[in-house]
Amino acid sequence: MIRTPLRPLARILSARAKGENPDVIERENIRRRHEEMRDRTRARAEGRLLVLGFFFFCAFAVVGLRMGFLATSEAKEPVASSGDTTIATQRADIVDRKGRILATNLETHSLYAQPPRLIDPVAAAEGLARIFPDLDPDRLLKDFTGKRKFVWIKKKISPEQKQAVHDLGDPGLLFGPREMRLYPNGTLAAHVLGGTRFGKEGVNAAEVIGVAGVEKQFDDYLRDPANGTKPLQLSLDLTVQAAAERVLYGGMKLMNARGATSTLMDVHTGEVISVVSLPDFDPNERPRPPTSGFDPSASPLFNRAVQGVYELGSTFKIFTTAQAMDLGLVGPDTMIDIRGPLRWGKFRISDFRNYGKELSVSKIIEKSSNIGTARLAQQVGAARQKQFLGALGMLSVTPFEVVEASGAEPLLPKNWSELSTMTISYGHGLSISPMHLAAGYAAIANGGFYVKPTILRQDGPQYGPRVMSDQAAAASRYMLRRVVTDGTASLGEVPGYGVAGKTGTADKPKPRGGYYEDKVIATFATLFPVQDPKYVLIVTLDEPSENSGSEPRRTAGWTAVPVAAEMIGRIAPLLGVRPDVEPGQSAGIRLTSN
Repeated sequence: MIRTPLRPLARILSARAKGENPDVIERENIRRRHEEMRDRTRARAEGRLLVLGFFFFCAFAVVGLRMGFLATSEAKEPVASSGDTTIATQRADIVDRKGRILATNLETHSLYAQPPRLIDPVAAAEGLARIFPDLDPDRLLKDFTGKRKFVWIKKKISPEQKQAVHDLGDPGLLFGPREMRLYPNGTLAAHVLGGTRFGKEGVNAAEVIGVAGVEKQFDDYLRDPANGTKPLQLSLDLTVQAAAERVLYGGMKLMNARGATSTLMDVHTGEVISVVSLPDFDPNERPRPPTSGFDPSASPLFNRAVQGVYELGSTFKIFTTAQAMDLGLVGPDTMIDIRGPLRWGKFRISDFRNYGKELSVSKIIEKSSNIGTARLAQQVGAARQKQFLGALGMLSVTPFEVVEASGAEPLLPKNWSELSTMTISYGHGLSISPMHLAAGYAAIANGGFYVKPTILRQDGPQYGPRVMSDQAAAASRYMLRRVVTDGTASLGEVPGYGVAGKTGTADKPKPRGGYYEDKVIATFATLFPVQDPKYVLIVTLDEPSENSGSEPRRTAGWTAVPVAAEMIGRIAPLLGVRPDVEPGQSAGIRLTSN
């Protein structure tokens, strides 16, 4: 900036030449300079006032907007802030094969206390004890009057309980929002769903993690935020499951059984449409595992369908005859010597009744002859028997997708000798789960293909490798049908549905070794309709006893068979299986005109 001098030389010389006073020029310049300084100072002050006024306007606008938002929003209980990392709370739903909800999420609240903020700890403790009878008021009072600054009271509460706590009016009782897992059908399919618990927790959120069943098996999928809108679809049918549970529960009580299980499986896709294990539990209030005792089946958490590893008795005989026919060793009408007892060293194999000197292979299944089945097993041999049962999946853990199945390994003989071959042929010496048995019978029903049991919805047939010829499977189905029409499962007939199956009654093993003398595992393995098999049903009763007669009857023909028949009659219409008249045998009469 160029400043004008107060006494410019040119003007001073001109003024002196004219006789004027040069000081006047200096005073005039000083006045002008002061006026310019005043104008600049005023302009700067006015600019600052304008900026300050703009800031005040913005501040008042923000305050006004916030006050308006608070006035129009819903009031919420203040909660303590947490410096923890964000807790993922979203969990995908679980639905049945038709999209009906089996497990979903529900918004709820937790309840905690900050003792320093409590106005009346005594009244608060007494009030909480009235709302939650399971809480100890003395323990609460001790926590409220101690040195603790934070106390969990309830991890989840109902809206009614929240309102009751809110009515206590103590500012030291606070609520935290969170999600919980809800099973709207209660105990239905409890062993499949399993249950959840809270993992990482904070006052504002809680992580829900699976602890059993498909909740744990597919925990990573269900917890993935990307799958929040993609529910996990199971193969279960909700209506069929409900009907099966009701029938099985009634049958278990009627037969005085300690427990029961049923498995319904599609023979072409391997989908498990229904699987029941009794006694059961409510996954909304999952009980704690037992901490004592040697019998795990005493707990309602025990899944008998996959964890129950049993010797399933005569249901195994059809595998022996099917393999013998598949190898070309015998046919359905081949006669087998059944004179007994059959001796092997110091061991004896005998039949339940004396069936004469010989029986055809078909009659061996119909009459359930142990000696006849053992004779066939001798022809098959240990190596080929082991290979065949392995192809049916009976020597390894079942691939059924619930976490409990991975820990239930079949019990195999240490030395697969000729004696083991004979006893395994009629269901003793090898222990498997009912789910293993369902997969084995599915291979007979679908024409000889192994299908893997699955809890997930499938699209179309899922055939595995062929394990027997179609001819051997068809002959086996015919034999199983004869068991119902003329054999040990006569109470299993369901008009219009052509049931075929095999009974099995095995002595129940003790938890510490040996067998009970008067306790059995009764099983009925069925497939229906026999003309075009679509489903396999396995019903197993633990320690049944039918007491309507003069003596208790424990065999599967009197216990498991009528329960399975009632279940088929109830669920077949729900499955869309239409009843039909089974075609009879032609009389061989030729009609001619007169």
